[in-house]
Amino acid sequence: MTPEINYIAVILATLSSMLVGTVWYTPRVFGNYWMKAANITPSGNSKDAIRPIVVTVIVSFITAWVLAGAAFISFDFYGGSFFVNALVTGIVLWGGFTAARFITHDAFDGRPTGLTVLNVAHEFVTIVVMAIIIGVWPA
Repeated sequence: MTPEINYIAVILATLSSMLVGTVWYTPRVFGNYWMKAANITPSGNSKDAIRPIVVTVIVSFITAWVLAGAAFISFDFYGGSFFVNALVTGIVLWGGFTAARFITHDAFDGRPTGLTVLNVAHEFVTIVVMAIIIGVWPA
């Protein structure tokens, strides 16, 4: 079985992750705390952000694509609402993979707990928004 994927929803979900990240890490929201906790000093050169942004777009597309495929498989297996399947699948994948891996790596890296919580919460919001978009526009 090949999952049916709505690529417009995947692209919208990809863009949503950029929007969530832009708001989440803006200095007026969590950006100042994040920079301090992660020991980041902005260079002041906007060109330094190009590579991380390109990487983020690519990785966000992959995340949205995998989530859309997993949501379809979940829907095909369990039936019911595609929207609910997308949301539950996103949350389960976030907890089992994203949150678990962040917590493990950050513990070994000695990162501050507050930074881990901030980043894991950001990923949760990102995945939930992606799942909502994918769930609203099934293939």
